[in-house]
Amino acid sequence: MNTGGFGFSFGNDDEDDEERRKREEEQRNSGFGNFGIFGIPIFGMPGGGDPNQPGGPAGGPGFGNLSDMLDQFGQMMSGFASAQSEGEVLDIDLVERTALQHVRGERPAEDQNAVRESIRLAELWLDDATILPATGGTTVSWNAATWLKETMPMWQRLLSPVAEHTAQAQLDAMPEQAREMMGPMAGMFNRMNAMTTAVRSGHALGELAQEVLTGSDFGLPLSPAGVTAILPRNLKAMSKALDLAPQELLVYICAREVARQRLFQHVPWLRESVVSAVEEYSAGMEIDTSALDEAMRDVDFQGGDPERIQEALQRLQSDEIAPRLVSRNEQASSRLETLLALIEGWVDHVVDKALGDRIPATPALSEAWRRRRASGGSADKALSAIVGIEITAPKVSDAAELWRRVDVAVGMQRRDGVWDHPDFLPVAADLENSAAFIDRLLGEDDLPDFDPIAEINKLEEMLHKQEQEDKDKGEDDSEDPKGPED
Repeated sequence: MNTGGFGFSFGNDDEDDEERRKREEEQRNSGFGNFGIFGIPIFGMPGGGDPNQPGGPAGGPGFGNLSDMLDQFGQMMSGFASAQSEGEVLDIDLVERTALQHVRGERPAEDQNAVRESIRLAELWLDDATILPATGGTTVSWNAATWLKETMPMWQRLLSPVAEHTAQAQLDAMPEQAREMMGPMAGMFNRMNAMTTAVRSGHALGELAQEVLTGSDFGLPLSPAGVTAILPRNLKAMSKALDLAPQELLVYICAREVARQRLFQHVPWLRESVVSAVEEYSAGMEIDTSALDEAMRDVDFQGGDPERIQEALQRLQSDEIAPRLVSRNEQASSRLETLLALIEGWVDHVVDKALGDRIPATPALSEAWRRRRASGGSADKALSAIVGIEITAPKVSDAAELWRRVDVAVGMQRRDGVWDHPDFLPVAADLENSAAFIDRLLGEDDLPDFDPIAEINKLEEMLHKQEQEDKDKGEDDSEDPKGPED
């Protein structure tokens, strides 16, 4: 155990790395291989990974652990039967079972005392950086398996609409003749799609669980309300990868999580707005095959050079040209990314402000965090694979700069007052031109006794009254029709 400079101990067990390496090796040696264009796995076929590995050509894992493979196959069949009987778009139990395979054998979370002390410090210091009070909720240390179990209810809400619209997008992407030929098999296709979507989501969540640091990473309110959760083992792995002092990084990450929880606790509309934004985004799902179509046009199957055909076929297996899920609802996509950027940008600003004078390494910690976010990584790729969300670093950086400028211009009280109503929040254009947003805030000072919340409530009340009058008028017209003319 290493004793940090904040009066608490933070574990530093090198055996964690060895366990992680063994677990990752087991995962590489198990699996089913590549998924087809529509996400349907080719059971029993090696994926193609390293040609030197026991599995096949480049692109995926080999057979390796037969027990794991059979266990996974059994779970997929169980999920298929469940989906077949219940007609579910997403079998969340299969998602959880698949995800938990990635973290089997992980020890319970330790460092409870270190987490509690770090949270206590973070709460105290954040009082000077925001008007949003402490949540007074529960503080917990989780391992990856606990994170999966505790966040699964929210993942079900986030994944279900994505799975539903993805399934429809896959059908829409088929040629019309193919859809007609399916006929009675459409139900079987939907059930198979529900199963493979669950397995694919489970694998992505399993990878994500090994990298997340808190209960609400990425600005998504995943942990139960009132729970502030930290994953110390994942945090220690990050501290080694970034060459940062683990004790200082723990306080920094705890401060970020505390800041997010204050937002989700004291901005009552925010949690549901994030979920609604994901639902709106997923409603526009479609499959983009433009890159694949372009590559197919370059393949000359008749009279072509066999070597060039082979090279072209290998390019067709590249992830870069594989069909991608995209949202045709660009406005919903922009609103979702902007909302997540505003959450994470606000956290960036208030944490830097709260810790800057207290932890000398705060600038280095913030810079390391920004580099990690900008470089992406398997966690970001997993998140994108699950719900198609990409949190771009420039947007978060622009949002943090906007909150900093707002703080300087109108003060902390007015800055955090922007969260009082969703209509007050900056939009995507404001991230590129913060001066215009600040001018609007300053302009409100020129209006005597202006209460924006009261004005919005008046407008909503007026609209509701108008809707009710229109409804009553329609009912009167239907109940008192004109009589026959004399």
